[in-house]
Amino acid sequence: MTNPLFYAKILLFGEYGIIEDSQGLTLPYSFYKGALKFSDLNSDFEKKSNSSLKKYLEYLEKTELPEEFKLNLSALKRDISKGLFFDSNIPQGYGVGSSGALVAAIFERYSVIKRNPESISKEGLKNLKVVFGQLESYFHGKSSGIDPLICYMNLPILIENRDNVDKVSLPKEKAGKGAIFLIDSGSTGETGPMVQIFFEKLKNEGFRKTLKEEFIRYNNACIDTFLKKEMNPFFKNLKKLSFWAFEHFKPMIPENIWMAWKKGLESNAYYLKLCGSGGGGYILGFAKDYPKAEKMLQAFDKEVIYRF
Repeated sequence: MTNPLFYAKILLFGEYGIIEDSQGLTLPYSFYKGALKFSDLNSDFEKKSNSSLKKYLEYLEKTELPEEFKLNLSALKRDISKGLFFDSNIPQGYGVGSSGALVAAIFERYSVIKRNPESISKEGLKNLKVVFGQLESYFHGKSSGIDPLICYMNLPILIENRDNVDKVSLPKEKAGKGAIFLIDSGSTGETGPMVQIFFEKLKNEGFRKTLKEEFIRYNNACIDTFLKKEMNPFFKNLKKLSFWAFEHFKPMIPENIWMAWKKGLESNAYYLKLCGSGGGGYILGFAKDYPKAEKMLQAFDKEVIYRF
């Protein structure tokens, strides 16, 4: 039996905004991956994973899925009893889609109707996103379905609005001085409490207004200019987006990142933004001159994910 790999994902743009209908841009990240495997469950990791799958199966047995997206749960149950586990190096609580990869792996192996991700239409993606939202809600309380969709498709995805998504091509990487990179905050973040803070903020009319009139405008402009390779307007909007987030998403930014975030804005050497819901995990960085940014951020572990 083959064990397809499912990669982590990175939400480049759209954190929190997609809840309020902004655009989003997301891509697979092959540094982290996971696959369903069998073992004698000798290690604690394997035992824990197998036990988690048992609990997840109980949730799936109570979940009503549309006929065309049904899962073969009796096969999943049998495999769990034979030592099925999810072998993954995707860190949990880092905003890179650990539960999304698991959901994608289960759907790929146990869906009754098999699909070829490359031939799925835009309408098909929309329906799949809804189903993945149901499947992933077990982990987060409420899920948009985006994470498992990216992990399943293994392609960059443009989130056009709350309902519609489409496959998209990123500008080709080139060995320039510019880079998009991850900074390890050194702590994990929990999605639930961060999303709760956001919803509390949404009760404030002033916050809702600035989110719609500023954050979503800068966010969508970043996506548009990045996909068109217009780097000067891209960085101009990115600075505004980073500044806005520093002002309004402070509770979601790990405290040990505050000074580095501020320094980037003041020096224009790099700009930082949340990667996913924040609270810990990774922070995204963007720099026209990465060697310069790297020197300024030498106190942190970093990982380049895209060069330009």
